[in-house]
Amino acid sequence: MFCYQCEQTTKGEGCTKIGVCGKQPEVAALQDALIYAVKGLAVIAHEGRRVGLIDPAVDRFACEAVFSTLTNVDFDPDRFVKLIVKTVEMRNALADKVKKAGGKTDFAEPAVVYQPDNSLPGLIAQGEKVGIMADATLNADIRSLRELLIYGIKGLAAYADHAAILGQSDPKVYAFIYEGLAGTLNNALGVNDLVGLALKCGEINLRAMELLDAANTGTYGHPVPTSVPLGAKKGKAILVSGHDLKDLELILKQSAGKGINVYTHGEMLPCHGYPELKKYPHFYGHYGTAWQNQAKEFEAFPGAILMTTNCIQKPKESYQANIFTTGLVGWPGLTHIADKDFTPVINKALAMPGFSEDKPGKSVMVGFARNTVMGVAGQVIDAVKSKAIRHFFLVAGCDGAKPGRNYYTEFVEKVPKDCVVLTLACGKFRFFDQDLGNIGGIPRLLDVGQCNDAYSAIQIAVALANAFNCGVNDLPLSMVLSWYEQKACVILLTLLYLGIKDIRLGPSLPAFITPNVLDVLVQNFNIMPIKTAEEDLKAILG
Repeated sequence: MFCYQCEQTTKGEGCTKIGVCGKQPEVAALQDALIYAVKGLAVIAHEGRRVGLIDPAVDRFACEAVFSTLTNVDFDPDRFVKLIVKTVEMRNALADKVKKAGGKTDFAEPAVVYQPDNSLPGLIAQGEKVGIMADATLNADIRSLRELLIYGIKGLAAYADHAAILGQSDPKVYAFIYEGLAGTLNNALGVNDLVGLALKCGEINLRAMELLDAANTGTYGHPVPTSVPLGAKKGKAILVSGHDLKDLELILKQSAGKGINVYTHGEMLPCHGYPELKKYPHFYGHYGTAWQNQAKEFEAFPGAILMTTNCIQKPKESYQANIFTTGLVGWPGLTHIADKDFTPVINKALAMPGFSEDKPGKSVMVGFARNTVMGVAGQVIDAVKSKAIRHFFLVAGCDGAKPGRNYYTEFVEKVPKDCVVLTLACGKFRFFDQDLGNIGGIPRLLDVGQCNDAYSAIQIAVALANAFNCGVNDLPLSMVLSWYEQKACVILLTLLYLGIKDIRLGPSLPAFITPNVLDVLVQNFNIMPIKTAEEDLKAILG
């Protein structure tokens, strides 16, 4: 086993025995085999597009297959076996169609003719032979850029899948997934070629986030400022964690009128700002913080729990029966609901004690996506011109459990009172309940939304740049980002594609980035590792 796709990796170098995320070696090997198989499919699908052949079913499947290997999504070996087999079946069927259309199918890459072993031990052995370090002779910088591209594609696949669930897609997104994955097999591509593909990944991800934004707002309305209680309400309870708005909507519909309150967790907090979701009277509030505390929070929750998008480290057997998964999420021992009939979740909630009494807590504000902020753009611009607002900070990104992430809390606490903090993604749970007050009625802490709502933050920045007739890099705006997994990687690639410079990144730099590749990023974009909150604020504000 070797895996270094997330920030929490062992010793900052790579997990070799068991994943810090809880991933077992056999699952790691099966994921490697799946990615290898999808690369072979990508070569054929890329050629298919050259001869005008597009298969939407293959596109959706390939996206889901890549997404399933993202950190903390699926840990179920049986499901990976099925995905590997189906990938090869789809590749072979597509190859027949491509050949008939006049395309090439006799490629030299072994991944194109890969045949999965018909036993689990055999598949695991195959995966071990095609993992990250399989080719010991590969140039380290080439490996680094290939992995950066693969991880960017994993994040891109996640956003594209969420958008497709709500009916939004673009063939060019799938086309790039194939182009990028096929590119990682092409030994003729050098450093400059791979850097170009990585930046193109960022470009295509901007489109994917645009699609997801259109899907979310088109289905549920534009988020509006909303106060969300962090306490609990007496009664039966369901907790929904993850990212998937559609699953949340379905659980709200199916549990309506049954005496159950529905709570959100982690990245689902911003959902309370969507008009078509907040209209449900039993959609109560938010429970807990983010994934780094999931185990403790889930164990203490007196109701049923539905996991969408990400999983957790293996839950204790004492409360496994209370956790259900949906979509791509899976772990042995948890009940998976594939048909979106959440009756088992509802029945479990009714059988559980629920909260015995009201437990008042703080409230936090959500709903400051681009539509809301644009609505007060004039007020914001006037505040900047009058020096009432000196600087904006985007403090955002993915969260994790490793020590050192308290930097982001300290940073926000130390931001001067004439500055505004915009935040998004699960990293905000380090400080989301801080009361920073306001500047002339403008809250100093603005929750833009989920990680994919980086699209909203980008649109806000572009609008401000246009208003001040300058570039985004000339704005009084600094980005201080945390990264944990692959969605954060692809958002970073999007920011780099847009030419955003001077980004501060932490808590630690990716293990898969070699010194030479880091030099390229520093020279072209001035990416900087975080230091201390005091040092970074002084460097930014003077």
